[in-house]
Amino acid sequence: MKTSYLKVLATAMTIGAVFALSSSSANAARGDARLEYYGQSIDTMIADFMQEKHISGLSMAIVEAPYIPRVAGYGESDTAKKLLASQGTLWNIGPITQGFTAVAVMQLVEQGKMNLQAPIGTYVQNLPSSWSKLTVMELLQHATGIADYRRSPGYDSTQEYQPQQLIDMVKGEKLAFKPGTQIAQSATNFLLLGLAIEAASGMSYHDFIWNGQIKPLGLTHTMFIEDFPAHASIDPVEKTGMRHHLFVTDGRYINPVEPSAGYRVIDGTLTAIPSATSSSQFAFGSLWASAEDVSTWDIALAGNEVIKDVAHRDLVYKPTTLENGTVVPAMAGWQFTKHKGFMDIKGNAPGYSAYLSRFTDPNELVCVTLLANTENVDLTDLARRIAAAYDATLGSGNDPAQTSTYESVFDVKETVARLEKNIKAGNGQIFGHYDHQANAQQVGLPLRPTEVIVFGNPAAGTKLMQEQPGIASELPIRVSVWEDERGRTWVSYGNFDRLAERYGIHDVQTITKMKDAVAELVRKSSSAY
Repeated sequence: MKTSYLKVLATAMTIGAVFALSSSSANAARGDARLEYYGQSIDTMIADFMQEKHISGLSMAIVEAPYIPRVAGYGESDTAKKLLASQGTLWNIGPITQGFTAVAVMQLVEQGKMNLQAPIGTYVQNLPSSWSKLTVMELLQHATGIADYRRSPGYDSTQEYQPQQLIDMVKGEKLAFKPGTQIAQSATNFLLLGLAIEAASGMSYHDFIWNGQIKPLGLTHTMFIEDFPAHASIDPVEKTGMRHHLFVTDGRYINPVEPSAGYRVIDGTLTAIPSATSSSQFAFGSLWASAEDVSTWDIALAGNEVIKDVAHRDLVYKPTTLENGTVVPAMAGWQFTKHKGFMDIKGNAPGYSAYLSRFTDPNELVCVTLLANTENVDLTDLARRIAAAYDATLGSGNDPAQTSTYESVFDVKETVARLEKNIKAGNGQIFGHYDHQANAQQVGLPLRPTEVIVFGNPAAGTKLMQEQPGIASELPIRVSVWEDERGRTWVSYGNFDRLAERYGIHDVQTITKMKDAVAELVRKSSSAY
């Protein structure tokens, strides 16, 4: 076992002791080998999800602090070379890199080398005048209004850029809103933070992350793409097109530290994309890591390993309070739902999708890391079902075979308002809106906030009814937004695959488009980013 990792575990064991004392009934379930949620094992959940989302390879790591009781690889990390996803597979973790950057900023604050309220112009020179007065805190909060270079017409994710080139792409655009009044995730914010880290520390961003987090925590499977030649097995493949047998002559290939290939779904087919230069995403998304290393780093967040002052740690891992007093359930790439102590960070990089969730309440302490080599895949629901297999109270309580359910970071009213706004923005039609709590009050019965929106797209619905008129009883689409007994807000809608099966619908393309469109609508309406 890594010596530095023992320190991390020792710190986290204090939290584990609190957990054991505070919830004996929950503690009895820890280590339960019967890991299922609604009769589905974790392996089955993942296999079905990978098939549906065209994912060739995925790695998972589970934390039940202070332990990492399960690490597993599924499928192939590289279909051309027939490499298996494994404990040692490296994935571009994309926006999870923001978590490392936020830690680095707080480390510099603790060293007296950076001030959260200082203008970014204090550390980074020659910025546009509208940028230079933005504070370090506003950049961490994504509360600047600066345009995201990834959305610039001239940006090509397969090309390599220097930071100044990325700044030049968007420096002429007006701020989207008055700084400090709202948030919108922008990779440009963290690009500037990366440059500030270099100026304040006197090191490259690479070296500061390496010396401040990767090396002290013994993260041997965490690195940047420029570290591959020295630390990862990337030698040419054998003449057969594979390298399965290299371990007999080279010990580095015994459970190797191995980068995965990246893929994109094009016209329903998994397609390898050109080698992405992840270094261009810099302090926002350039790190590569194994699922186990992400989970090791995650345990370090629970203690004082990387941020020493609890108050500083709380600044990064609690919702944002804007200058106008508005509280936004997000900070430095993390989002926070109504579930006490829950936070997650997720996103995509060219060819990859990544997700990390943390249930930090002392009664739970379960965390899920999922890394996959297909881009634009939302791993949120899969991770939540996996967590619920460890503790059923972490889930929605809805059978996923019947209902798709997503937890919102907002309350019921705001979630509904965002749904209606996004439905209209997508040219959908709203046919009805029912407030069941208000209806219950009319008959003198109690009911937690529960609302239903009925909406649809006549073109898509008509195609299904032309094939099977009986499905008309299920249309238009109904989405319910409700609050449970713990104050959590959930968004639910019927399982489209089960609906197609029930009515014998063979128009898979229309069903898939409807399913993807509703899933994206719900995700967008339920998320701060």
